[in-house]
Amino acid sequence: MADDAPDWEFSERDVAILTELAADPQLSSRELTDVLAAEYDIDVSHVTVSESIRRMREEGVFREAIVPNEAYYVFALFEFKFDPSGFADGWREAMEHVREDEHTLFFFLSDGEYQWKTVMMFRDAEASSRWIHEFYKEHGEVVANVRNSAVHNVLKFRTDPSVFEALLEDGD
Repeated sequence: MADDAPDWEFSERDVAILTELAADPQLSSRELTDVLAAEYDIDVSHVTVSESIRRMREEGVFREAIVPNEAYYVFALFEFKFDPSGFADGWREAMEHVREDEHTLFFFLSDGEYQWKTVMMFRDAEASSRWIHEFYKEHGEVVANVRNSAVHNVLKFRTDPSVFEALLEDGD
């Protein structure tokens, strides 16, 4: 995933657009044009704003995902350890299974103990349990252990707009 990082030079306008969209993803390009003028003293047309958003989206500067309200789903964190004896023959199929699964929201590798980790969404705890059971049946030769944690009481689930300020600092 890190190898897919876009080659993008961030302008003050780009960072302002990302900041404002993170604060309110529903802003139209016309509304965003007004905010840029009032809050950042950036005078551009809504066509230019729209074009900037389109170019950043196409270049992969940001990703868009529809994430349902946590009231509708049970979110779970799964951590996968490997069984080295079956790893060589089955790792790719197991990895693709998790990556392409409809329940997978976010899938990554972590430092420390080499593990796959995924945040998944299920309608209820029973569906989560069934998924683990079926995964073991299909790919048990690759995994030595699956740790799962149910995510309760989500207290923050959004990008804080101020995180984009670092993009301009990196360019200095």
